[in-house]
Amino acid sequence: MKMIQDRAVLTVSQKNGSWMVELEGEIFGVSPEKAVARAAANRRARDIMDGGRPCLVQVSGETGFFNGVS
Repeated sequence: MKMIQDRAVLTVSQKNGSWMVELEGEIFGVSPEKAVARAAANRRARDIMDGGRPCLVQVSGETGFFNGVS
C-alpha cells in the first residue's frame, strides 16, 4: 500500500462501554453503538475528502477478515 503523508486517520474505538471517534486528538461521535460511531466517522471523512484531503477510517480491533469462528 502506498503511504500518503497528509492522510487524516479517523479511529473508531471502544472505551468504558462507549464507542467513539478520534481524529488528531479530537474525540467525537461518542455512542453506546459501534454503528453510530462509525457513521459519525464516515460523515467527517466525507467532509475531509470533499475538502481535498485524503483520509482513512479504521475501527480498532477489526482486521476486515472473517475467520468463520463463532
